[in-house]
Amino acid sequence: MTLVAFLQAQNCSNYPASWRHPQTMPDFMSPQYYQRIARTLEEGKFDLAFFDDRLAMPDRYGDDYEESVRHGIRVVKMDLVSIMTAMGLATQHLGIGGTYSTTYYEPFHVARVFATLDLMIGGRAAWNVVTSLNDSEAVNFSQTEHLEHDLRYDRADEFMEVVLGHWNTWDKDAILLDREKGIFADPKKVHRLDHKGKFFRSRGPFTVPRSPQGHPVIIQAGQSGRGKTFASRWGELIFVIFANLALGKKMYADFKQQVAAGGRDPGKVKLTPAVYVIPGETKTMAEEKAALIDNLAHPMDSLALLSEVLNFDFASKPMDEPFTDAELKSIGGLQAMRDRVIQISGKDNPTTRDFVQYSGRGTIREVPTFIGTPQAIADQMEEWFNGGACDGFVIAATHMPGAYEDFVRLVVPELQRRCLFRKEYPGKTLRDTLGLSVPEKSAVG
Repeated sequence: MTLVAFLQAQNCSNYPASWRHPQTMPDFMSPQYYQRIARTLEEGKFDLAFFDDRLAMPDRYGDDYEESVRHGIRVVKMDLVSIMTAMGLATQHLGIGGTYSTTYYEPFHVARVFATLDLMIGGRAAWNVVTSLNDSEAVNFSQTEHLEHDLRYDRADEFMEVVLGHWNTWDKDAILLDREKGIFADPKKVHRLDHKGKFFRSRGPFTVPRSPQGHPVIIQAGQSGRGKTFASRWGELIFVIFANLALGKKMYADFKQQVAAGGRDPGKVKLTPAVYVIPGETKTMAEEKAALIDNLAHPMDSLALLSEVLNFDFASKPMDEPFTDAELKSIGGLQAMRDRVIQISGKDNPTTRDFVQYSGRGTIREVPTFIGTPQAIADQMEEWFNGGACDGFVIAATHMPGAYEDFVRLVVPELQRRCLFRKEYPGKTLRDTLGLSVPEKSAVG
C-alpha cells in the first residue's frame, strides 16, 4: 500500500488542536522540526510527505481573525519551498510534495519552482494542485472575491496544460556537455511552448531541464463533480476523504471508472484517503491516548475552519437554523464537504450544528480514525486496502512528531509482517517508490 504523511507548514497539524498536545514540539518555525519528521517517515519507508496549504489565515468567521489567532487555529502558514528543500536534503528516498495554487500563481513560476526542487532532491518532488478556497485568499492577491467554483477548474485545466507543456520542452537527452566541440546542449531538443489560451500566454523555452523522474508527481484532491473530472484527467496520486468503508468502496470504484473512461490507466492513479491512526501497546492505552487528543479540541476550531473551507461566514447563521437552498448554492469553497454533510446527515437543508457534527471539521472525527493495538489497526487498514476502497492511506497527525513516531514504531512493522507494505525502497525517485513510469512526454490537453 501507499503511505503518505499529511503535513502543514504551521503551528499545528491538520488537526488544529495538535499544538495543545503536551508532546507536540514547539519549534515549528525551525528546519530541524521538519527534518526530524522527514527522517522518521523515511525510517518507516513512507512514500512521501505532502503539505497542504492556504494563502490566508482562517478569518472568514465573523470576518475577523481574532478568534483564530487566540486559539491557534492554523494561523501560521509559511511558504513551502524552503521547508520541502530542507526535508529533501535531510533524506534520500522520501518523496516531498507541496501545494501551490492554480488560481493565484502563474504556470511558468510553478513549473520552475517544482522542476528545480525535483532536481535538488534527486527526483522526489510532487506538486499538489489546488484551486484555492475562499475570498480571504483572493484579497491577499489583489482580487475582491474568489473565482466561481467551475471557472477555477477551467483555469486550472489550462494551467496544467502550460505547466506540463513547459516540462516537456526539454528532451531527456538534450544536454550534451561536449567541451571539445563547445556544445552544451542540442538546440533541436529544446523547444518553445508558445501557449496562447483563454487565461494564459507563455512562450518559453522553459529554463529547467528534466529530472531523473521526468517531472514531479501530480497530486490532486478534487471530489466535487467538476473537481473529480479535473482529478481524473490530471492526477497521479489522489488525496480523498471517505466517511466510511462502504462509501469508500463506492467512490473508489466510481473514480477508477472515470479515469478509465478518460483514456488513462486506472492502475496508474492511486487513491489515498485520509485517516487518523492512534496506536497503543494495548487497547486501553490507545483509547486513553485518543481521549486526551479528542479533549484538546475547542468549539471555535470547527466554526473557524468550516467558514474557511466553505467560504461562508458561519457566524451569520444560528446553530439550529437550516441553510436555505440559496445559501447552500452560494457556498463556493470546498463543495465536496457541503455535499458530504448533506449526504451523511440525510438533510437537504442542514443547520450549522449539522455541519459541525457531520463534517467533523476541526476534530479527529473529520476522517476515519483507527484506534487500538497495532494488530487491530492493521486489520482495519487491510480491510480497506484489500476490500477495494483505496490504494493506501494519507496518515494525518494528531500531534507532532509523536503521531508519526508511534505509527512507524508500532504499526509499520505489523503491516510489513503481513506483506502489506515495503521493507525497503525500490529505487531512488518518487516514481520508483509509487510504481509510476517516467513520462517520456506528459499528456497535455
